[in-house]
Amino acid sequence: MSWIQLKFDYQNPDADTLSDFLMELGALAVSFLDAEDKPILEPKPGETPLWDHLIVLALFDANTETALLDKVLSNSEFSQHFGESYQWEIIRDQDWERSWMDSFKPMQFGQRVWIVPSWHESPDPNAVNIKLDPGLAFGTGTHPTTALCLQWLDNAELTGKTVIDYGCGSGILTLAALLLGAEKVYAVDIDPQALDATRENLKRNEISENRLVLGLPEEVALPQADLVVANILAEPLRQLSESIANSVKSGGDLVLSGLLNEQADELLHIYQQWFDMAKPASQEDWSRLNGKKRH
Repeated sequence: MSWIQLKFDYQNPDADTLSDFLMELGALAVSFLDAEDKPILEPKPGETPLWDHLIVLALFDANTETALLDKVLSNSEFSQHFGESYQWEIIRDQDWERSWMDSFKPMQFGQRVWIVPSWHESPDPNAVNIKLDPGLAFGTGTHPTTALCLQWLDNAELTGKTVIDYGCGSGILTLAALLLGAEKVYAVDIDPQALDATRENLKRNEISENRLVLGLPEEVALPQADLVVANILAEPLRQLSESIANSVKSGGDLVLSGLLNEQADELLHIYQQWFDMAKPASQEDWSRLNGKKRH
């Protein structure tokens, strides 16, 4: 059996109205994917939160007259949000779940690190392959802040090191550090759902729990670590600056991300009190800071 899939990017908060509109046009199913790798953690009761930037997948019967739908869609209130991403695809001999799964491909960061969904074979079996599937607390590495941190970790020598992951989310940076040879990682997050996601991803990657200390910040006694990585947001990086700095050993490394390019200089100035900071690295609108703690 075959279907026709409509796929496009969508940047508008009124996704429910769009979904209803597509269903009225004959869509058999409508799915929304995160276009920017921004996790949604612990929604409030009764809420179904969505990302600001979506990938929309609408499944139609194979006999659908797409030319007619093109005219309707182009004259609708939603047409201004489609952009050049708007496309029709024929889906043959596969189900809707498979189509959704195929939207996630293995991704490489630096020379050694790959993020690989569980249903894909690794392109390089000898690489550092992190098995990671989509979920509410999902970080795939597609967002620049995560990618920048993974690229730094790929170039680091972590064998035998102690690492702290502030704001672990899905655990993607924790997993990368452990698979790159870190002896122990202390992963903390303010959201219990993030901790659950990290724990599940640890099992999926067959990593011993003895190498991980996981919990809420107030539950975990953090040591001074060889490396502290914090991929959070600019404001908590400001507020926690002294605490984060004190968590790094003399001569240890610091990696900060989750900040916009225009916020980098301020954070750089703050952390220069304790660290010899490198020039900010940037990708799209986002920056990463890294430095070495002075003796």
